[in-house]
Amino acid sequence: MLYQLHELHAATVTPIRLMAKAAQRIHSSPFNPMSYSPYGRMVAAAAEVIERVTDRYEKPAFGLDHTIIDGRTVPVVEEIVHDLTFCKLLHFRRDTEGLNDPKLLLVAPLSGHYATLLRGTVEALLPDHDVYITDWVDARMVPVFDGPFHFDDYVEYVIEFLHLLGPGTNVMAVCQPSVPVMAAVSLMNAADDPCAPATMTLMGGPIDTRESPTQVNQLAMTRPLKWFEDNVIHSVPGIYPGVMRRVYPGFVQLTGFMTMNLERHIGAHVKLYEHLVRGDGDSAESHRSFYDEYLSVMDLPAEYYIETIDRVFQRHLLPKREMVVHGKLVDPSAITRTAVMTVEGELDDISGIGQTRASHKLCDRLPEHMHAHYEQAGVGHYGIFNGRRWREQVKPRIAAFIRAHAPA
Repeated sequence: MLYQLHELHAATVTPIRLMAKAAQRIHSSPFNPMSYSPYGRMVAAAAEVIERVTDRYEKPAFGLDHTIIDGRTVPVVEEIVHDLTFCKLLHFRRDTEGLNDPKLLLVAPLSGHYATLLRGTVEALLPDHDVYITDWVDARMVPVFDGPFHFDDYVEYVIEFLHLLGPGTNVMAVCQPSVPVMAAVSLMNAADDPCAPATMTLMGGPIDTRESPTQVNQLAMTRPLKWFEDNVIHSVPGIYPGVMRRVYPGFVQLTGFMTMNLERHIGAHVKLYEHLVRGDGDSAESHRSFYDEYLSVMDLPAEYYIETIDRVFQRHLLPKREMVVHGKLVDPSAITRTAVMTVEGELDDISGIGQTRASHKLCDRLPEHMHAHYEQAGVGHYGIFNGRRWREQVKPRIAAFIRAHAPA
């Protein structure tokens, strides 16, 4: 019922949004003399804020059509190289000859936001890597007859993508996929799979949430699975192709994230109003770019979400070496050929300090020179894979690590 009420609310505020949009256009038009007055700027600014807080944000585009390599502009072509029911594998092909950079599979989180949340991550990686990314499909768009998507299926998707890309590929997991990626790499190493990745980089991931548990971890650990099934799992309404599919709606996830830092988000919109009144276009555009991405969310398959809560946050099966995927025991000790790097943020309030670094204890048969860890000072969860410190401090260390262990 909550999903239906959400859709009803969205439909109800549509006239308000349209009126605000019209008011903003009228009072900011260069042909309207009022747009040059303080009154006109205030009305236009207030109307834009109202429009934005009542808008529905669809999946953004990556929009990465070029990169800079050795000082020259190189065209980038975005193409789908593999299409599965719940995920598309995208390739950002750099349209030039003579490049022989490491192949990198970037596994985006399936946790509410689209893969485009990693646009800045991909942009920084493109000059030095041949980048592929998992583009997860919104579960509300997948018909029920296409079947469920389980945690084990996630692991199998990662393995399938690594097989497709071939030997010598490197894999990077940002946040939530750290656990299924480590499970996939463990299984591939145990099977002596020639396509086991050369390196695995885990960034801000919940490998062992018993280390420095955050507010998010505490919520997952203090509620029984039945509570999650009764309170956050809902059926997709009839206006979408996935009608009747059980999902964890993206708007529920977004509400949780917003309430964690509600004052900051309210303050950001107040500042947007002030920037617009002052005519500070750069600051206003920065706000729009961030929230266009942050407020666009997708639904997760219910079975995958519940199994992740159970296996990762409540029973901690991976760090206990008790995780089983399709009948096979996942033992990180089997990782002996894949170099492992972990990255954490000093101020991360999603995956606490030590949760990702725990990977190194689990990979206890991996030679010491194939381990690396980096903690970025002064950043939270988002800052380890986006922003200035990501570009200038984190990314160069990852690139050096990959090149040090990638095949010649």
